[in-house]
Amino acid sequence: MRIRSVRAIWLHVPIPPDRQHTTDFGRIDSFDSTLVRIETEGGPTGLGEAKAAVGSAGTNAALCTCVEDELAPLIVGEDARGHAFPVLGRRGLTIAAISGIDMALWDILGKSLGVPVWRLLGGRRHERMPAYASGGWAPADRIAAELQGFLDRGGFRAVKMRVGAGDGTLDHSIRRVHAAREGLGEGVDIMCDAHGTWTVAEAKRFCRAVADCNVGWLEEPVCADDKRGQAEVRAATDIPIASGESEFTRFDFRDLIELRAVDVLQPDLSIAGGITEAMRIEALASAHQLRFAPHLWGGALTFASGLHVAAVASSGFILEYSLGANPMLHELALEDFPVVDGMIEIPERPGLGVTVDEAFVERYRVR
Repeated sequence: MRIRSVRAIWLHVPIPPDRQHTTDFGRIDSFDSTLVRIETEGGPTGLGEAKAAVGSAGTNAALCTCVEDELAPLIVGEDARGHAFPVLGRRGLTIAAISGIDMALWDILGKSLGVPVWRLLGGRRHERMPAYASGGWAPADRIAAELQGFLDRGGFRAVKMRVGAGDGTLDHSIRRVHAAREGLGEGVDIMCDAHGTWTVAEAKRFCRAVADCNVGWLEEPVCADDKRGQAEVRAATDIPIASGESEFTRFDFRDLIELRAVDVLQPDLSIAGGITEAMRIEALASAHQLRFAPHLWGGALTFASGLHVAAVASSGFILEYSLGANPMLHELALEDFPVVDGMIEIPERPGLGVTVDEAFVERYRVR
């Protein structure tokens, strides 16, 4: 099953003003991603997704060039069921480009055998998995109502809210968490995501101030490059520390683990190296008795890939479900991933189980 062609399509979807939100990344006015399409000779076509930025908006031109002009010539003509290949780039866009290619190759293998990717990875441990509603940008006087609205949309029992520099002051972040806990009561898990915007001292103060709020985890309390600082925050609190959405390959996650800087590993499969690398990262989580919860703020292919890996992971326990404006998740694919009573069913469809809406692709393609 030889590879005939590799294409990368930058999809840029404007977000209507009334659905835009402001976060630490600024005002989000578009959702961007790179659709990777690999055609085989006489076999199935595989689909993958690569991202140039952790958030939803980003220029993907260089990423498309990397896929088509740098990596595609290395694999066209090769067996789609082959092995990994070494390249100089070990971080950044090269690994993101490999991520999309890797997803598409797993999709091809699953489709060619008529089985879902999770079966190729060893078999799912769960038919359904719990999900948490991911959003939460409102100020202190409205945050509980915003989060309750998220919970009501799918029967969620867990929610993640944004904290950090976008709140203006650390005290405002603290007030927002207290308001959320007071408004939602004790029966809901609340996680917090600081997007790496605090200093170590600020993160420690936040943890002390919300110690009675039963926070499920604090995500990226400090800059991802300050792994030792994150370890210092973790040592100062019993709130679990989650991170990894902007890390590349298992080696970055190894460093986090060795520094004792993390409790929950969160690789983004469109950035960290695809399904193949995510399985290696999950093995590290399992070996060190940590938890695995992939970063799923992306399109349908990123979501499906993380879903398949989490379903087979011994350390997987929860799925992120974006409740911001996310056309790549809800409109790119013909299939849906419904949340019922806070749970998402692990699909039986072959490959990644995603059929792309070609009209959507043509409408929003940049190149």
